[in-house]
Amino acid sequence: MSAVDRRKQVLDAASKSFALFGYKATTMEQVAKIANVGKGTIYTFFTNKDELFDEILLSAIMEMKRLAEQELRSDRDFFDNLYRVLDALLEFRSEHELFIKLSQEVRDIGTPKAHEGLTKVENGIVGYLQGIVEQAKSTGEIKPLDAQVVSFVMLKLYVALTTDFNQLHKPLSKEQIKEYMMVFLADGLKASS
Repeated sequence: MSAVDRRKQVLDAASKSFALFGYKATTMEQVAKIANVGKGTIYTFFTNKDELFDEILLSAIMEMKRLAEQELRSDRDFFDNLYRVLDALLEFRSEHELFIKLSQEVRDIGTPKAHEGLTKVENGIVGYLQGIVEQAKSTGEIKPLDAQVVSFVMLKLYVALTTDFNQLHKPLSKEQIKEYMMVFLADGLKASS
């Protein structure tokens, strides 16, 4: 087996371990056992658990960006693209076992590294959205506001409508969520004609 294959085998095993047990409970011994390799093999590719975890997060963020890019289409307006991208990103995040486990770990134990991991994911999403916002600003589709602030608020609003609201009330339909996103964002961001 080549070094590239062994490295992938280790990453797959670590992803599985972090998703099953969380950051805190995952050990290099566990990863080695799941990967069916010696612990020393892991250390030929990664210096420690943090480096391994960061590599897995980076890979998941890149996968999220790839999925989001599939939703962008030049024949749609900014707000339609935005809604579809946010939906794809948050659906991926809510279904990805690693993110589910990290969220549980942060809620139940408060593990700093798990919290840091979720923050990296959120920053990755905001960074991706910034590019979309910058493009819309450059074409005059939206007002020339700070793209980072706009992206952060859009993400938080979408999470509030799709997740937080559901914990206290009957969940909104996709159509209702889109309608509220448009009311809160489009009227405030849309450039004057």
